[in-house]
Amino acid sequence: MEKSLKNNVVLITGSSAGIGRETAIAFAKEGCRLVITYNKEKDEAITTAKKCELLGSPDTLVVNLNVMDDKSVREAVRSVISKFGTIDILVNNAGVIAWKPFREQIKDEIESQLRTNLEGLIKMTKECLPHIKDAIINLASGAGIDAYETLTVYCATKFGVRGFTQALALEEKNLHIYAVNPGMTATRMTNFQGMPPEKVAEVVVNAAKGKYKVKSGGDVNVWEVIK
Repeated sequence: MEKSLKNNVVLITGSSAGIGRETAIAFAKEGCRLVITYNKEKDEAITTAKKCELLGSPDTLVVNLNVMDDKSVREAVRSVISKFGTIDILVNNAGVIAWKPFREQIKDEIESQLRTNLEGLIKMTKECLPHIKDAIINLASGAGIDAYETLTVYCATKFGVRGFTQALALEEKNLHIYAVNPGMTATRMTNFQGMPPEKVAEVVVNAAKGKYKVKSGGDVNVWEVIK
């Protein structure tokens, strides 16, 4: 049976644009209270929050968050708890990519992918975990299931996200923890090629509602469940 998400506090990393923005909008339509986070695009985050309020969110909070910065992670979570007192659902969405053969990737590109996509996701989860009441949804990727040339480091991070998801679910048996795996999705990361990000957002919300018969720690492959 699908559960109501009304008034749930949902924290979404990287939610000023792309999949994160559409996920915030989809949760707003469910009547959720939302934490919209951004690294650099404050105006986009504020615009997203305003749209979420118009679509049904009873309360929103816009928070600056750089998942590569431990202090930023701590301060962001502190702001959320100060306002809402809890986090019902954490959606780890923030991510970066470098579309280059491994020989051509510079050290900064390697580091930003590793630290944003994997280390940052893990540290954000660690900081939020004492406050999470219901679910953790990690945005992994089809590139975390199959390997692709020119995506060596990105693949490594997304394979890692799936491993972290599976292992964390074994420890945190009272939470619902899933890896949602999109295929190519039309965002800045793909030069807007692929499926609409709204479809991925729909899957994230449905996973949070318990629509899919997937055990905690498991994969929800977007291409298998979208209509």
